[in-house]
Amino acid sequence: MEPLATFFIAINRRLLRSQELNAAIVPAELPVYSIYDYVLMAPAEPPVLKAISLKARILPVAIHYYQAFTPMEQSIRGNKSRIISFDISQTFISLQQHAAFMNPKLSLAIGIICIAFSPIFVKMAPVSALSAAFYRMFFAWVLLAPYCLKYTRLRIAPKSLLLAVIGGLVFAMDIAVWNISILKSTATISTLVANLAPVWVGILSLLILKKQPGISFWLGTLIAISGMCILVGIENLLKLQLNEGVVYAIASSVLYAIYILISKDVLNRIDPIVFMFYNMLAATIALGAYCLVNSDQLWGYTAHTWIILITLGIICQLIGWITINYAMSHMDPTRVSIALLGQTVATALLAWIILGEHVDFTELIGGVMVLTGIGVTFVKRKASAG
Repeated sequence: MEPLATFFIAINRRLLRSQELNAAIVPAELPVYSIYDYVLMAPAEPPVLKAISLKARILPVAIHYYQAFTPMEQSIRGNKSRIISFDISQTFISLQQHAAFMNPKLSLAIGIICIAFSPIFVKMAPVSALSAAFYRMFFAWVLLAPYCLKYTRLRIAPKSLLLAVIGGLVFAMDIAVWNISILKSTATISTLVANLAPVWVGILSLLILKKQPGISFWLGTLIAISGMCILVGIENLLKLQLNEGVVYAIASSVLYAIYILISKDVLNRIDPIVFMFYNMLAATIALGAYCLVNSDQLWGYTAHTWIILITLGIICQLIGWITINYAMSHMDPTRVSIALLGQTVATALLAWIILGEHVDFTELIGGVMVLTGIGVTFVKRKASAG
């Protein structure tokens, strides 16, 4: 069966020619079509990346439509070489199981850049906030499902399944509310305020789990909330005249904090990819129901709109969180959490370049205080662990 799209992993020719890779895999006459060569894969052994050294760096993934690839395929066949196109499940072998060949820091950087594009795509897509949230989850799940059905064990304990589904429902509300905040505010402010989730995690842990965070946590919380007050304006805060987008962003950060608390323990018991399967399935169904009840348009879009929505699901949800989860499994969680604050900076730069959004001096000061306060709470956790 010919897939809609063919995925290739571009690897530097020097890596392919090294002794660490079986020379029989790559014919010497393979033509060079760009600065990188394409990995040749036999259908019986999709995880050909096993042959590559752990020191190798996986270079960018190129996505080509099958129709565009046909002339190249014919040319290569003329040289008695062959390229076997991936199916979706084979692609995820490279993205997840064989991500071990990628530097964790590089993986984290890729993940941060991917999720930083989310508010940009939401702003660019001429659809409702709920529709954008639905297709973000839908396309990500559709691409993840074949891999899970073929290569993972989906049978898990009922309690873990229940928590994954509940987490998906909460995450669906979080994404929907955050998308609304993005459309009612700027991409930068919405992302910045939504990053307050770690503060609410600490507070909810104290109220529900009776875990005392410590003095430094409260210091960081005070700094972050003070920054948020500057961000929204002291006078507006006193008069309860908050920007509607900021209110939705605060609600989104609280929902995400709840999601973290729900998913924290279950992620230690089951494969994160299996968790994502059930989590995103529940979120997709919930968001689809929201859209139908709310009469949000779900079809009849232009090709340009569909491209944005598909990219939102693949880049921001699927690749973004697979790479971040991989980094978290190989790096100190505190460092990863602090690094994720860079999403706000990346989103601000992207919003300035692509959307023409600007941040004034007051917003800059408030934003720096919010990020600093959140960073202090994470540093405290690291110190406590030591």
